[in-house]
Amino acid sequence: MAPETAQGPGIGDPAPGFDLPNQYGEPVSLEGFAGRSVVLVFYPFAFSRVCSGELSSLAEQEPAFADAGAALLAVSCDTKYALRAWAREQGWSFDLLSDFWPHGEAARRYGVFDEGRGLATRSSFFIGPDRTIQHILRSDINAPRDPAEYLRVLGDMASAGGA
Repeated sequence: MAPETAQGPGIGDPAPGFDLPNQYGEPVSLEGFAGRSVVLVFYPFAFSRVCSGELSSLAEQEPAFADAGAALLAVSCDTKYALRAWAREQGWSFDLLSDFWPHGEAARRYGVFDEGRGLATRSSFFIGPDRTIQHILRSDINAPRDPAEYLRVLGDMASAGGA
């Protein structure tokens, strides 16, 4: 059964804004990254096996994101308290954003909120400095996205002047 999600923005569309707390309760917004690219990584749940492995792979690649001038932001519908405990347990330094309340509001704006299960689907949005969506990477809820694909897209964006 396919997840019940709304149609979200596509490649070339303006990226929807958001204002979400990170794992420390600090506000993070798309506008706060003016002039930089952002990779917005939606995932279902903290502490799950697939999400833990996937985000650990991205944490290993964090220097490549920085070299490309791109901010790595991971978003789930978990509370900031759960995200803080998870980041501490894993030793991650990038922002984990809580889309907990209003529940799934940012995921809905991006068309990746599964209404039936109350979670964000596994979708990543590569947003250029001009705030348009440059690439979208998706996978099944039970399958991680390919970490090499992130590096490929970041390289493509950098060579096109978008990262």
